[in-house]
Amino acid sequence: MVSSRSLRPWHWLVALALAAPCSSAVWAAADGGLYIAGAGFSFQEAAERGLEQNPGSNRFFLLTLPPEAGALGARATPAQQRLRERVVAANGVLLVCQRDLDNGRISADGLAAGVVPVRGNSAALPVGQRYFAGENPANLPSANKALRRLRSTCA
Repeated sequence: MVSSRSLRPWHWLVALALAAPCSSAVWAAADGGLYIAGAGFSFQEAAERGLEQNPGSNRFFLLTLPPEAGALGARATPAQQRLRERVVAANGVLLVCQRDLDNGRISADGLAAGVVPVRGNSAALPVGQRYFAGENPANLPSANKALRRLRSTCA
């Protein structure tokens, strides 16, 4: 058996270099895609695509823009409510843009529990930070490309 004391310092560097790509690949695989309802796709189309492309337990993100945001509220049809519940049960995260809440295009009062508001790039994000104060990183994509797309859509 090899003890940690018998390894030279450069062995640790090699081990870390080999482990880093593996851990980031596993982390990236844990997140599915970002699907946007209201940008040429209905809530149903975006939700079904997210469910279809993330059949395992991959977390995926469904951003809903006006006028499709009715599917996230109390006025949603029974079919929309069932689809919304399927998305959440399949590890989907329901998102809306904070700007749509601020300008009244989406009413925060009627949103279903668990819908997460997302700030766009127009707000001043601290240098070197990926998240705004008060944001829960667990509710947002870990992949830079998906997070940038989400923030630019909500700008």
